[in-house]
Amino acid sequence: MKKQRVSNAFVAASWVALGAGMVGFIVGLARAEMQLNEKGYYFTILLYGLFAVVSLQKAVRDRLENIPVTDIYYGICWFATLSSIVLLAIGLWNATILPSEKGFYAFAFLLALFGAISVQKNTRDNMIQE
Repeated sequence: MKKQRVSNAFVAASWVALGAGMVGFIVGLARAEMQLNEKGYYFTILLYGLFAVVSLQKAVRDRLENIPVTDIYYGICWFATLSSIVLLAIGLWNATILPSEKGFYAFAFLLALFGAISVQKNTRDNMIQE
């Protein structure tokens, strides 16, 4: 059975979500009035979160397709994903910025994570050559 490729519209929407989330988060950091070490913390959490969700998406998909994934790797992927979200939440909770800025960073972060998952899924779906 031949699988249908992902539509170009959904591929484009996924890349837009990833780009908007990442660029919005980074531009927000660049313009923020916070110390450089705080900016570095949030930037590192963004990179950590993006890597974690791509790894998690791959591990979940591999398991669904009966490709071996060790329990330890699967657990680490879930831990990394959840810890990136928790670390961002803790950082924002303790930050001395406006509540609207906290919301901006939270939503830009989540949009970037969603975009990364979607881009990874689309890339994998479109690689199938049956």
